Formats: sequence, structure tokens, C-alpha cells
Amino acid sequence: MATLYFGGVAEQVVTREEFSLEFAREVLKNEVVAIIGYGVQGPGQALNLRDNGITVIVGQRKNSKSWDKAVNDGFVPGKNLFEIEAALIRGTIICYLLSDAAQIEYWPKVKEHLTPGKALYFSHGFGITFNTRTGIVPPPDVDVFLVAPKGSGTSLRRMFLQNRGLNSSYAVYQDATGKGWERVVALGIAIGSGYLFETDFKKEVYSDLVGERGTLMGAIQGLFAAQYEVLRKNGHSPSEAFNETVEELTQSLMPLVSENGMDWMYANCSTTAQRGALDWWKRFRDANLSLFEALYESVATGQEAKHVIDSNSKSDYRARLEMELSELRESEMWQAGKTVRSLRPENN
Repeated sequence: MATLYFGGVAEQVVTREEFSLEFAREVLKNEVVAIIGYGVQGPGQALNLRDNGITVIVGQRKNSKSWDKAVNDGFVPGKNLFEIEAALIRGTIICYLLSDAAQIEYWPKVKEHLTPGKALYFSHGFGITFNTRTGIVPPPDVDVFLVAPKGSGTSLRRMFLQNRGLNSSYAVYQDATGKGWERVVALGIAIGSGYLFETDFKKEVYSDLVGERGTLMGAIQGLFAAQYEVLRKNGHSPSEAFNETVEELTQSLMPLVSENGMDWMYANCSTTAQRGALDWWKRFRDANLSLFEALYESVATGQEAKHVIDSNSKSDYRARLEMELSELRESEMWQAGKTVRSLRPENN
């Protein structure tokens, strides 16, 4: 563990320098890591583990799109690709990476195969934190922990292939074997984490649900839509509105923020841009603070979890989801974005 200071606050973190990939391989040399689910996080984690020399198998429903994707990614049926129950039998570390709704559905079968000494791994604290609703209560004689990459499985894989790392949080919920910490940190390193910071299951899911609904997805789409709409109402073309709202942010400014921080990006923009940003950012903060407080309360009281479980468990969920996604996809803003992206030099 290394002590680092984040904004003046000391935290204990794990870096790849002190916990090397070679040591992670040694910790995991006798383990069979079973990736249950090959949807959002499954592919990135499974492929990175495989490429890092960890024994990994995939458990997925046969004759599904995800099964076919696993085959296309080089997993071989009967060798390292199995139906879910067969993978549960073989795995010593069960990486439970199904959707939250599917985790509830498959839990009785998963629990049946959690024999003493095995480990149950999550990349999200939802199922454990809200177990009065999910019913996910592990037996006492298995390790339970999580590694939560701070990004999508697609990003985890892309950054791995670029010899970069996506930062991850980790938590140990239950250490039955006395090896829980080493096992979870080894997995965090082996899936390609940049560094690992400690949390617990509740904090992970609270921050994750707030982030997804807030600046990572929900709030940012709301800000995009509001600015785009105002520009269009005032006579700006779709191309101009999209470029000023999305393209400049994602292609020019956010990479600078990622590399050097917001203060550096401000300092390296025009004085007019600096003045405007410095004058307006606190107004946007103040306008949104009460909304974020309401969001956090909704998460902390379990209302968001209830809504997710209730909505995602309905038989017509996927059809309704496609309708909601199509509203975004077919909106003028994102149709304009499709054209803008096609005109980037690297796409021609």
C-alpha cells in the first residue's frame, strides 16, 4: 500500500509498481477465474485477464449474441467457454458480471455452487448493498469482494491495448480464507487497472449510481440537450450547435482536462473564454447543487435501486429501452453528431 495525497487528503492506494503483474500472476496461479456474463464488463475483463496469463473461462447462455461474441473473441466452447452452470462448477473465483436484474435471476444457481474457499467477485456494489431487494446474501465461508473500473468495459479493453490503465476501486466485503485482499488486488491488477483505491460496497454503489445519473451520463446529456436547443432556437445551424456543444468539448477540451486538469485547460484558452468560464461555473454549480442532493438522497434511501429492479424486471423492458434509446439516437443533435463524426479526418 502506498500513501498518496489527493487534494491534501491522505489515502492508501495500490499501484502497479508495488503490486506487480508478476506477483498478481503468482497469487492467481492456482485459480480458475470464471467470468459469468459477457455483456458490458465481461469482455474487457476476460480478455485482459487472458492476455495477462490468468486462467479464465467464460460462462454465458448458449445461442445468445454474447456467446457468439465470446467465440469471436477466441473463447472455445468446451475449453474456456461454457454455459453458466458449467462455468460455476469449474470456477474458483466467480466474477458475477451479469446485469443487476440478471444477477437476481441467477443468484439461486450461483449460490448453490459457492462452495467453501471460493470467491465471489463483483464490479458493482448493487447486489450486496441492496440485498433486501436483490436477495443476494453470500454464504459465510467464501470471500466476497469487488473491483470496479471507473469506466466502461470497452474503455478498459482499449486502454489495456494502448498499454494504459483505467483506475479502479476495490473493496473486501467478506474475507473467509484470509487471502481476500491479495486475491482482489491481484485481480484488479490483472484486469488492467491503473491504480486501485479502497472503498466499500455501499460507497461504491452510491457514488456509481450518482455518477451515472449525474456528470457521467444523465446530467451531461441534459446539459448538451439544453445548450443545443438554445443555440438552435436562436438560429444556429445543427453543425454549429453540435460543434460548440459536444465536438469541441469531447475532442479538444476534455483531453486537455484529462492530461493536465481544469485549471490548466482554463489557463490555455483565450482570455475571453477564461473570463466567461470563471464567471459562470459557480452559477451552474449553484443551480445544480440541490438537484444532486436530491439525487444522492434517492440513491441512499434505495429509491433508485427499487426503480431499477422494478423497471428492469418487466417482460417488456428491452422493448421499452430500445424506444428510449431511439429517442436519443434519432434526435437532431445526435443525428448531427453522426455526420460530424463521419467528417473527422481519421474517418476518411
